[in-house]
Amino acid sequence: MIENKKKPNPIDIHVGSRIRLRRTMLGMSQEKLGESLGITFQQIQKYEKGTNRVGASRLQNISNILNVPVSFFFEDAPGENSGTAGGMETSSSNYVVDFLSSSEGLQLNRAFVKISDPKVRRKVVELVKALAAEADAD
Repeated sequence: MIENKKKPNPIDIHVGSRIRLRRTMLGMSQEKLGESLGITFQQIQKYEKGTNRVGASRLQNISNILNVPVSFFFEDAPGENSGTAGGMETSSSNYVVDFLSSSEGLQLNRAFVKISDPKVRRKVVELVKALAAEADAD
């Protein structure tokens, strides 16, 4: 017998994953986002998994709270034209999303944005490049 369980739409899953990405980049809990929206953290979990679809007005509120344009949630969405999006290869932009979704990526991003001196930022980038080059040489 064929199971008739409804599976989440790939766009809903993608939008939910982008909500989670941005929320975690800001270090915000599901509970805090839910409180800001007047809903439970369980509802946020359902949005992030794509189990529940996010309505247009709610997505607008989420974009305001997370300080991103609504279009952020649709970047690299399934079904978009493959190839380049905004001048970047889709695979390279997915790499960035994967990196920023990782624990190390989040930690590095949060620490880096706290550095206000542009010279220090450049030195950090040079250090990381030097370490990467050294790892490639091994």
